[in-house]
Amino acid sequence: MLKLDFDRKEIAEVIDRIVHKTMNMDLTWDWPCGVAYYGIAKAWEVTKNEEYLELLKNRVDEYMELGLPPQWTVNTCAMGHCLITLYEATGDEKYWDVAMSKVAYLRKDALRFGDHVLQHTVSANNDFPEQAWADTLFMAAFFLLRVGVKLKDEEIIEDALNQYYWHIHYLQNPETGLYYHGYNNITGDHMSGFYWGRANAWAAYTMSQVGAILPEAYLYPKFLEVTGSLNEQLAALKLLQTENGLWRTILDDEESYEEVSASAGIAAAMLEKGNPLHSKYINKAIKGLLANVSKDGKVMNVSGGTAVMKDRDGYREISKRWIQGWGQGLALAFFSGLLTANDAAKDGAL
Repeated sequence: MLKLDFDRKEIAEVIDRIVHKTMNMDLTWDWPCGVAYYGIAKAWEVTKNEEYLELLKNRVDEYMELGLPPQWTVNTCAMGHCLITLYEATGDEKYWDVAMSKVAYLRKDALRFGDHVLQHTVSANNDFPEQAWADTLFMAAFFLLRVGVKLKDEEIIEDALNQYYWHIHYLQNPETGLYYHGYNNITGDHMSGFYWGRANAWAAYTMSQVGAILPEAYLYPKFLEVTGSLNEQLAALKLLQTENGLWRTILDDEESYEEVSASAGIAAAMLEKGNPLHSKYINKAIKGLLANVSKDGKVMNVSGGTAVMKDRDGYREISKRWIQGWGQGLALAFFSGLLTANDAAKDGAL
């Protein structure tokens, strides 16, 4: 069991501030909104504060009335997460219908390469031919897994696990345990080849969720790849935590700034994994993350949207001045996870 040090009342109050600040953002139907609203959905699931659900429902209804994007991408599929929650909470089929249209896109129309690996897409254009990005794990693989489990559809579950399997193969360095930002299948390399912080957060957080939501996960051989990968990754990441309880935008570069969305995602993965040896790292992260939430609920020091940059300075110079949906959402995932951290027994062998 984790041994954590925090004030539940303080964490609940921080969650409330972040939720209200997030709902004041003018987010559109794309991945920043998808991650942000995933966080709000998690906050509702944990706190059972009906206001959060109502805020989320009203905003998604407004989007639907205004008109949704005519074509999906991997990134826009991130919105599927809150649709699952809304359907489960309300029983309204309209949310499930849109979620299933995203599943149909991913299964039938999305660009793939190699062993049916999803190519990362951000627009209707073929922006990144045969490139695998860690971001896809949150936007698509995790979403597919949630749907597959809900439907008890083994084909969808296997497709989701296949995405994890090949993203591990392409992106994790077996020598360090860390994840590269992206992989180019055409050139057979990791492009600039940096261990970007948020890429590691996407990988760690989504891998930590597989065993939590997939019944009898140990019966799926590819799950054993997921848990093995995560164990090695977290063992490496703990050593790169700063004295402030955070992780840097380039993990192993001491001249790179501390980045809060990556820090929230990595710490949230440690929470879900539940290894008691990680307690001290999580406790440091609690302090570091609380220090980066403003009085009005803005999660601060979150890097802007980041492509696979050409060089080290490309990552170092990404602005962290502005509020970002993914910072809000990953912080909510972490703080919500704190409130339920020891509620479920963890399988120490996995």
